[in-house]
Amino acid sequence: MPILNRAAELQDEVAEWRRHIHARPELLFAVENTAAFVAEKLKEFGVDEIVTGIGRTGVVGLIKGKGEGRRTVGLRADMDALPLTEITGKPWASKTPGKMHACGHDGHTAMLLGAAKYLAETRNFNGNIAVIFQPAEEGGGGGNLMVKDGMMERFDIEEVYGMHNLPGLPVGQFATRKGAIMAATDEFTVTIKGRGGHAAQPHRTIDPIAISAQIVANLQMIASRTADPISSVVVSVTKFNAGFAHNVIPNDATFAGTVRTLDPEMRTLAETRFRQIIEGMVAAHGAEAEISFNRNYPVTVNHPDETEHAVAVASAIAGEANVNAEIDPMMGGEDFSYMLNARPGAFIFIGNGDSAGLHNPAYDFNDEAIAHGISYWVRLAEQRLGL
Repeated sequence: MPILNRAAELQDEVAEWRRHIHARPELLFAVENTAAFVAEKLKEFGVDEIVTGIGRTGVVGLIKGKGEGRRTVGLRADMDALPLTEITGKPWASKTPGKMHACGHDGHTAMLLGAAKYLAETRNFNGNIAVIFQPAEEGGGGGNLMVKDGMMERFDIEEVYGMHNLPGLPVGQFATRKGAIMAATDEFTVTIKGRGGHAAQPHRTIDPIAISAQIVANLQMIASRTADPISSVVVSVTKFNAGFAHNVIPNDATFAGTVRTLDPEMRTLAETRFRQIIEGMVAAHGAEAEISFNRNYPVTVNHPDETEHAVAVASAIAGEANVNAEIDPMMGGEDFSYMLNARPGAFIFIGNGDSAGLHNPAYDFNDEAIAHGISYWVRLAEQRLGL
């Protein structure tokens, strides 16, 4: 596979950076130490401009090419970890109980740092490369905050690209698709208010547990009877809390979960039907409902031309047979979606091999993917800003 020789040379050094970050996980926006590590490395590389504090704790480095071009292409990695206790037993395992890099953001950050070092050394491009290190991908919307902070305008970013590792995809392979690649991730919390009483006298109560159970079952009708069979929608109730004694029907019950969709119209329809089902059910039983429905990350939508560029670069590195340009969409979410809403670009997966799955306490990023990731970033930068 024609990975760059220099990328292969950098692999061990970049792996050490990755393991340093892995052992020191930080959550959401509280990534001050990781951001400081990133900024210090960018300074060592001779990056022309380094700006911290974008999106609260994000870092952007600007690398100027050899030519006189003014176009800027953004390359993005995420820095935050997850609230899990690691069980890998690796020498570089998390030193902080209850926090670990279970999604590979340590690897994403290290690979982009490796690419930044390479690009700062060679500068074989005509224009500017903005290396973007964002906080709070895991539920905090750090990408959204960086966009709102004016990052795109400040650095005149015209295109933006992201990359994420994928367990199960062999190392050295890539996968992407045009259009929707990852889902919108809406979240809900519902409290059903009834009237409590003795469990032996249910006729004197308005049982919020029984009503909630019916609602949970009927919410599955959104996928089975509301959505077009070829549309994608997932409604999952993941929390249910009610009651405190065997012989007492409580006053209220609360359940929560997520709705995942790949189409804006389906997203709106799912929310509408969600509310109708709950409101109709509580009205039928004389109860009341408090509904909180939060539209979280939007659908991650790859732009057609930019996806073709990404596929061409990945194919040049891995060979066409090792690039899936039509991977099925995934119902997980990704806040790179905000950046793709602000600028054209593409999101691609890089193989992590036969590892534990993402968000698993046994997961670890595969360092063998590093040279492939660096090569992809460098070739993409040079292809989009050719001399």
